[in-house]
Amino acid sequence: MRHGLPFLVVCIATSCGTPVFGPEDEAAIRAVMADQEVAWDRGDVGGFMEGYADSVCFVNARGTTCGKAAVTANYRKHYPDKAAMGDLTFSDLEVVGAGPEHAWCTGKWQLVRGVAGARSSADTLGGGFSLLWADGPSGWRIVRDHTY
Repeated sequence: MRHGLPFLVVCIATSCGTPVFGPEDEAAIRAVMADQEVAWDRGDVGGFMEGYADSVCFVNARGTTCGKAAVTANYRKHYPDKAAMGDLTFSDLEVVGAGPEHAWCTGKWQLVRGVAGARSSADTLGGGFSLLWADGPSGWRIVRDHTY
């Protein structure tokens, strides 16, 4: 026991200072996603992309695109103006810590385009996503986006 006590003290002392993923981290991620909805709804692709890390990789049925500039270019190509962008809503969000500096977020997205009252199913797009987040100098940012 005499030799085990110092080891136990060191283990306890070093684990007490270990950061963990907490409620404030989840709140920060949810805030970034809320900011993304607002930016998208005003037609601001650049503002929407502030939630992404420079090293992001975006994966969908068309393939994988890596790098924030390339992902931004794809968004601008497929959503050239506010009418094409429509209104974005995220729902059913679940945020799960994956260590002190990473988290997964899963959920659903819906994009509604068209004139109120005249919307058809062709004007509404939707699906799901899983996002890998990393906490860095700029705060929580998406490093992997798998949207389907």
